Amino acid sequence: MAREVWITGIGLTSSLGEGTDAHWQAMAINDPPRPVVDLKSFAPYPIHPMVPLDFEKQIPKGGDRRQMENWQRVGTYTAGLALDDAGITGNMDILANTNMVVAAAGGERDLMVDQTILEGVGSAPAAQEFINERLSNDLRPTLFLAQLPNLVAGNIAIVHKVTGSSRTFMGEELASVSAVEIAARRIAADQGDVFLVGGAVLSERKDVLLVLAGSGWAWHGDPISVWGRPEKGGGATMGSVGAFLVLEAREHAEKRGKTPYARLGTVLSGRSRRDPGQATAVAAAQFATLRKEAGDRSLAVISGANGILGPTREERDWLQGLKAAGAIDTVRALPNMLGASVEATFPSMVALSALALSKGAFYRSADDTGFEPAATTAPEAILVNAWGSWRGEGMGLVLPVH
Repeated sequence: MAREVWITGIGLTSSLGEGTDAHWQAMAINDPPRPVVDLKSFAPYPIHPMVPLDFEKQIPKGGDRRQMENWQRVGTYTAGLALDDAGITGNMDILANTNMVVAAAGGERDLMVDQTILEGVGSAPAAQEFINERLSNDLRPTLFLAQLPNLVAGNIAIVHKVTGSSRTFMGEELASVSAVEIAARRIAADQGDVFLVGGAVLSERKDVLLVLAGSGWAWHGDPISVWGRPEKGGGATMGSVGAFLVLEAREHAEKRGKTPYARLGTVLSGRSRRDPGQATAVAAAQFATLRKEAGDRSLAVISGANGILGPTREERDWLQGLKAAGAIDTVRALPNMLGASVEATFPSMVALSALALSKGAFYRSADDTGFEPAATTAPEAILVNAWGSWRGEGMGLVLPVH
């Protein structure tokens, strides 16, 4: 018998604020909900900047703070919020058996090296040789070591004393899906009682915007709903998000008297080459499984659609078909409020789904296209759907606890 997976702790930081109360106020209470967008710092590219955080609250030692890059501080800080919320901060017996699964990208690039390459590659007689030479000679080994993605998990272990097993995934949105999926599967299979799962990403990085803009995926100009962007060429607006969950076996949570936000059902991940219709086919198979698991409950959807032309248009059309068939009710695209959060995408959607179910209500629409009408009833279950910008399709089900 598979064990139930309970969501007993949530840590959230973003442009909307810190903690569950700030996000609920901004997304469910405020009418209309207003995303926080910085149009000037990286013009013409808008971003959703991280709210100011007092890192000393969760990372008390100055030496620990100084040796982390800012994205690592955000991850470590937000993980601390989740542990506080779950009521296990300082409980060394539980922390020693708490496992980590983190989704993370690399650290900050050497912008001076990137600038040298960009300025010289156009006039170089052999572009590839020029790039290889510059990267080989100009990059500092110490900078590379500071970029390692598993430093987030390492710093969480050092600062918060989370000393169970640790695993780090790379690979954009799908990494965040896999992190939650693996943790949930291990709990269900009795391979661990408590898992700390999540990721963090910062939009206030020129190197991140360079990659996004260089791929043709960056939205520029005034922000509009992600559902309206495909008709205007498409593009993502980066967001700064830290999202961590404490996932716990039901028996373990009950034994220590912890009330959960919600129950995490099945999480599924897939991958297609993204030929036309392939992502829809993967998602349709996932949906069939999760719709059956949801039973006759009314089903809302929180989507990670980020506005990039191909995947957003295909996901919008697929969701529209489900709505027309009565298979789902309300849809909300989380990036309309938080921005594209890449490795933090899936845990943030699961967190906000669990929060909504615990409140018995849902989020207001920040969409101006008519695709997301106001919710008339509270959802009885919530489906989270995350398609990667390039590859990877993930879906999960969040259910109330009875």
